[in-house]
Amino acid sequence: MTARPLLLLDVDGPLNPFRSPLAGLRGYTGHRMRPDIWMARRAPDSRSARRGLRVRLHPSHGARLRALPYELAWATTWMHQANTMIAPHIGLPGDLPVVEWPELFARDPDGLSWKTRALVEWAAGRPFAWVDDMITPRDRDWVGAHHPAPALLLRVHPRHGLRDRDFTALGRWAAGLSPAGR
Repeated sequence: MTARPLLLLDVDGPLNPFRSPLAGLRGYTGHRMRPDIWMARRAPDSRSARRGLRVRLHPSHGARLRALPYELAWATTWMHQANTMIAPHIGLPGDLPVVEWPELFARDPDGLSWKTRALVEWAAGRPFAWVDDMITPRDRDWVGAHHPAPALLLRVHPRHGLRDRDFTALGRWAAGLSPAGR
């Protein structure tokens, strides 16, 4: 049996449409969370730290992601906390692999997303789709030139989050991989 392609998931933007004023009207539910990366930028006794970060998640996204022909992995600053804080609210297992970043928000000398090089290294030559709100054409070009397998870099607007057309694009791309490319 051949390995399925990887689906590398960011949280803020694709799963948490943090820029959307209407997320609740589209089936998202609100949660207050205190991820370490967010808390590190707050005074512990501040009002925002006490309230927590507002996170909006769609309860159907986990089932829709699991139905896709991918191996899921977290590619987010939430790192392992995505398994404990995000996964239960959307119906994903709490033991997905997590990309461990060498340095968060590191400035890239070529102007790439700070995640791009690390994700290509983490994928280790396997086909992958990366879903994030910070992907640029420069990232796509660099991955195309430096990754030996097919890759789909799917930018999701942080106002919209994952939409039907994104799930369709992910399914279509994976279906289009030849058995040799999987």
